[in-house]
Amino acid sequence: MQTQPATPAAILIKPDSRFMLAHPAHMIAQGFGSGLSKIMPGTSGTLFGWLSFNVLSSRWPEFLTPLNWWFVIVAGFFIGVWACAKTGRDLGIADHGSMVWDEVIAFWLVLLFITPASLWIQFYAFLCFRFFDMVKPPPIGYFDRRFKGGMGVMFDDIVAAFFTLLVFAIWRSF
Repeated sequence: MQTQPATPAAILIKPDSRFMLAHPAHMIAQGFGSGLSKIMPGTSGTLFGWLSFNVLSSRWPEFLTPLNWWFVIVAGFFIGVWACAKTGRDLGIADHGSMVWDEVIAFWLVLLFITPASLWIQFYAFLCFRFFDMVKPPPIGYFDRRFKGGMGVMFDDIVAAFFTLLVFAIWRSF
């Protein structure tokens, strides 16, 4: 019995720094290296998003106003759709765990809505977002299964961000 050679789509590439640096889409999709973490890459990507939001906001407060953050997040979302689609194709898995740009953008959205907030409040937002992103309760899981490609990678995390913000809105109303 002869075996057929593997097709390019069947060959899975192990993401590493070399892969990430091979194309700008890979670097973006993998959260500038935060997605290469061997332990919980999605959490590492969210931590990168948290750190980068605070560093960028404090470094350039006159430029990164809330309105400008909206532009950055919307542009980052659409760039992420492209970057995650390209990286997923190149890795052979549409929503590979090393692709964390979706966590970065979604958590920037959460932080945009809750800021100014203490580090403790931001930490609670981090925990809440990670819960929704990992557990994917309905309807987040529905969107995760329904949408594919770059849009699917990015969209379910935006829904997780929405649910995080909903929890905070309910919490603040008491």
